[in-house]
Amino acid sequence: MSEKFDFGGEIVWEPTPDHIEKAHLTAFMRQHGIPDFDALMQRSTEDVSWFTDAVLKYLKIEFYKPYIKVANFEKGIQWAEWCVGGQMNIVHNCVDKYMGTPTEHAAAFIWEGEEGESRSISYGELHAQVNQAANALRELGLGKGDAVGIYMPMIPEIVVALLAIAKIGGIILPLFSGYGVSAVTTRLVDADAKALFTADGVFRRGKPVDMKSVADQAADLTPTLKHMIVVNRIGLDLDLVADRDHWWEEIVLRQPTQAATEVTEAEDTLMVIYTSGTTGRPKGAVHTHCGFPIKAAQDMAFGTDLHVGETLYWMSDMGWMMGPWLVFGALILGGTFFIYDGAPDFPAPNRLWEMVEKHKIATLGISPTLVRALIPKGDEHWQKHDLSSLRFFASTGEPWNPDPWMWLFEKVGGGNVPIINYSGGTEISGGIVMGNPILPLKACAFSAPCPGIAADVVNEKGESVTDEVGELVIRAPWIGMTRGFWKDPERYIESYWSQWKDVWVHGDFAAKDSDGLWYILGRSDDTIKVAGKRLGPAEVESILVEHESVIEAAAIGIPDPVKGSAVVVFVVLGKNVEGSDELRVELRNMIATAMGKPLAPKEILFISDLPKTRNGKVMRRMIRSAYLGLDLGDTSALVNGDVMEEIKGLKV
Repeated sequence: MSEKFDFGGEIVWEPTPDHIEKAHLTAFMRQHGIPDFDALMQRSTEDVSWFTDAVLKYLKIEFYKPYIKVANFEKGIQWAEWCVGGQMNIVHNCVDKYMGTPTEHAAAFIWEGEEGESRSISYGELHAQVNQAANALRELGLGKGDAVGIYMPMIPEIVVALLAIAKIGGIILPLFSGYGVSAVTTRLVDADAKALFTADGVFRRGKPVDMKSVADQAADLTPTLKHMIVVNRIGLDLDLVADRDHWWEEIVLRQPTQAATEVTEAEDTLMVIYTSGTTGRPKGAVHTHCGFPIKAAQDMAFGTDLHVGETLYWMSDMGWMMGPWLVFGALILGGTFFIYDGAPDFPAPNRLWEMVEKHKIATLGISPTLVRALIPKGDEHWQKHDLSSLRFFASTGEPWNPDPWMWLFEKVGGGNVPIINYSGGTEISGGIVMGNPILPLKACAFSAPCPGIAADVVNEKGESVTDEVGELVIRAPWIGMTRGFWKDPERYIESYWSQWKDVWVHGDFAAKDSDGLWYILGRSDDTIKVAGKRLGPAEVESILVEHESVIEAAAIGIPDPVKGSAVVVFVVLGKNVEGSDELRVELRNMIATAMGKPLAPKEILFISDLPKTRNGKVMRRMIRSAYLGLDLGDTSALVNGDVMEEIKGLKV
């Protein structure tokens, strides 16, 4: 990577004695006689079994049958097994175990809808509702090992559905609520989904948006799908499909409020979360009961420092990793999370800050994209609200640039509320690097790797580097690592373990400075992140080539002042086909319909050919460089290098 990076900068925030004293990290280190964070990092990465066992005990994770061994690496660290011989169900640790304790009456989560309605659901109420939904699933013949999709708005029922699937030993399949038919279908079919939770629709900026028709079309194309449970969210008059569709209100709410929790092996599959890659179909990251939720709770404890009686809000959809992360992490810690179904700046730009004040949110997870969008609205919108409940901001999904970071930190937070930067991924179950409450911060930086993550930055030879941009890697296994890709183990190895022996190569450019702070600088592969949401170019391209006029297509990401990245697509048309504005609109609508409007391209550009290597590989990175006017590097591998001049001539 040739981009220069300024590693200068000053410390802008120092932890107070109160931050340090209250922190979960401090309590954990004192339990084990660890003098400081550096010592914790050394011990946690050199002895991952000790650290994992210590975290499980700190989180008070209960097992039906205790594990006989923390970790087993006999199949290689790529296929590490955790909590060997143990039996547990994560729902027991999220909900069941709190019954009969004071936590039963505490708020598990708070919900607010765009229309203004809000609800607080206690742990006891959540327990009863999850049991009802589990009984409904069992009545439909669903059980252990069955994959069940969730394609819903961020309403209370989505939390209930998530936990109910796990309670019966099923496999959770979370789907982004903005997906179109193609994206939903691909994932349901790949996972052999037996059922789907959905809703009639969702409110967006005061307008009802249909979801059920997308779910119907996807269900019709999924041979294994036999049942759909539908929440009446916006009051659409729907005709349900006989013998397949069931109203939530009719099948769930009539069920008993007691239900047995399935005894599962610790390593039984809990969830498959699909994430896009640069080629081929989406990758289904496999996660287990003792994997993803444990890593989520660990990071929430040691990074965002959620305590009992505090509320954490991380703006996300359940279809992205941070949705399940929020649910599992907060419930394991016995805290409270907040979910909102709507646009954070509707009906006015102060909506987000109004919710922080109203619900006394302690940690606010906010994206750089949203911050960049809020700044032009003016400071008066946040100034009119009491934000004194905030202890931390948090952020993930995309790199910051300094100006919006400083606006949030200095203006909104008054220089007293640190921004806990967080970066990792779906396959990680959380973070590789993260801020925390006991280490100082620089603008846009991460304090350190997450405890237990043996992160490093390496050059092209695999050598560790400091004050230099390199590849982000992990040198030891951790409990949250994906157990591979669904039905595609070879692709998992190729994606992460093929460059250096026993080293996870994450696909991000990163750096660490001489002061020990870390920086994530963007993807080193071709994956595009639009407003923090990862999009594989192949998914966009495969939609376009279905059009009779399109021969080839290549999608790239370019910088966008609001979304972080925007999609630009280069299209090669068939002979005697003229590129027109009408065709451009038609192709853009194809993508919007299939993938969802948020992922629609900013530009569609017609071109005579795509730059390729001799083995036929399309060089998206070179397309991007030519389009943005950057250094192309070595083009000798191209068989049609002259097309680069054509790309350069296209207007950004």
